[in-house]
Amino acid sequence: MTVKAAADALEWSTPKIWRIETGATSMRSLDVEAMCRVYRASPELTEALMGLAKETKGRGWWHSYGDAIPEWFELYVGLEAAAARLRTYEAQLVPGLLQTEAYATLVYEVARPEMTREEIERGVAVRLGRQALLTRAAPRAPQFDVLLDEVVLRRGVDADQLQRLVTVSRQPNVSLRVVPFSAGLHRGNMSSGTFTILDFDGGAEPSIVYSDSLTGALYLDKPGEVATYDEAWASMEKPALSEAQSRKLIASIAEELT
Repeated sequence: MTVKAAADALEWSTPKIWRIETGATSMRSLDVEAMCRVYRASPELTEALMGLAKETKGRGWWHSYGDAIPEWFELYVGLEAAAARLRTYEAQLVPGLLQTEAYATLVYEVARPEMTREEIERGVAVRLGRQALLTRAAPRAPQFDVLLDEVVLRRGVDADQLQRLVTVSRQPNVSLRVVPFSAGLHRGNMSSGTFTILDFDGGAEPSIVYSDSLTGALYLDKPGEVATYDEAWASMEKPALSEAQSRKLIASIAEELT
């Protein structure tokens, strides 16, 4: 049974199935019972699994930060941790996985002025904690491919943040390329906006496109939707600078700042 078939039978979203199958969330015994019914498990196995669900409360590391993570973003953190490849296009900000503490703090101060200092510190701690997945040994760290619009490098960044981009871009599982001003109009600045495509091991399960805003997020997994974003990604790769050229540009901007 595919993820989509299971989601349809259970009347759940496919991201919810993904969260369960990747261990990104704990499970209620009633949900276990529903899944066992759909999967035609025996009464004995169903009873055993429901018992485990009642005893097991293992949750992702990010849950200890409580409401520092909006509910709609909590799902993304779990999917991000389970992905084999992440493809991110950013037109406004340095991606969270590449932010320094100072830059992340500034982003929170500007975007969420109503937050207290303690709340900002907790939010930044979560953002920095997510970055560990790029260097983890087990499971293997995901491939992280980033396309950055040049404007990101020239708005609100300091030399330390730019140097971090250069340093992280040298990791074997990280590819960082800049879409320069000279590229002119392209799909990213015309229609697609900022987004991340999450691909999972073996391609056995569908990729998911994630895009957020101030108040919520979109999770897209229909083949046609994913294909549209794949095409947008490919169209922006063509005018992007090479990794070496991108590092050179970032280093030169950092030098201007100092």
